[in-house]
Amino acid sequence: MASQAPPPPDPALVAATVKTTLPFRVELSKMAPLAGDASNRRYFRLELAGGPPHTLVLMQLSSPEAFKQSEEAVSGAAPITELPFVNILSHLAKADVAVPALHYYDKAAGLLYLEDLGDVTLAMSSQNATSPDTPDLYRQAVDALVRLHLKASFPADPACLAFGRAFDVPLLMWEFDHFIEYGIEKRAGTALPESDRETIRAEMRKIAGLLADQPRVFTHRDYHSRNLMVQDERLRVLDFQDALMGPASYDLASLLRDSYLSLDEELIDELVIRYLEARAKAGAPLDRMAFMRVFDLTSIQRNLKAAGRFVYILLEKNNDSYIQYVPRTLGYVKRNLEKYQSLRPLRAALARHVPELQ
Repeated sequence: MASQAPPPPDPALVAATVKTTLPFRVELSKMAPLAGDASNRRYFRLELAGGPPHTLVLMQLSSPEAFKQSEEAVSGAAPITELPFVNILSHLAKADVAVPALHYYDKAAGLLYLEDLGDVTLAMSSQNATSPDTPDLYRQAVDALVRLHLKASFPADPACLAFGRAFDVPLLMWEFDHFIEYGIEKRAGTALPESDRETIRAEMRKIAGLLADQPRVFTHRDYHSRNLMVQDERLRVLDFQDALMGPASYDLASLLRDSYLSLDEELIDELVIRYLEARAKAGAPLDRMAFMRVFDLTSIQRNLKAAGRFVYILLEKNNDSYIQYVPRTLGYVKRNLEKYQSLRPLRAALARHVPELQ
């Protein structure tokens, strides 16, 4: 079932808020819709007279109370009483992570008035990883990720929602099961044979257990080329509202095994080493060989979840924008499954039902 988008915000309300409530003297000149994402939120660019600033971005929730139900599965979380975007933005800003400034949150209307970070994503700036600037841009992204992992993780802040939820076995298995349901069964229109389901879930549970046992850091959860903005040669971070505690490999896998573009394998290896060396220099070393294996296993989990999510978005939200990325996403899974003898049972069982894994 397609989700119902809310009607556009009342221009008179927005104009009055801009004129009387924001921390600078400006007036609204124009409100134009921006391209959205796979969520139920909508975005508008506000052009202003009398700035700076000369523009803002207006985020509209699907309803003022919509934030109380996360669009992503969570595990171990307390009831949500504060907008996660605002809660986690506040924590990241205090940790000196480059997030947009929030100028005003109209709770009654479900509207957030945000700093405008422009339209240039990392994917655009790197020309989908074909630009000669790609290596330097991704080095910046890895350096920014190291800072996020170290500065946002310590000390723990019990007021931040991310510290109350984690990538534990139930959540990781929920995401694996999401792939089984949508990436296999609903995509093919037929149920898995019970014997294959048992094999697949048993092997997936081994991966989930290993990932859940890793030391945890503050995890963005969707750290990839479309959620990093390039503004004045600086990377800025978006879409962090589903952050939680997880293995250090998760965000790195999201960035380097990206469904939306393909990086050279040599560059990926360089960037993983760069991440590890930066952590070691900061006094937070990780064993290189062990991390490389965990990185590959994390990539399998993350990419299977993403492939299932793309089918879900097509079937449940009637949005066909993401289904084109399934082959690349499952291509990563196939290559990582082929690397390890211990994963042969999982690969064999999946290959019987997923053409891209054959």
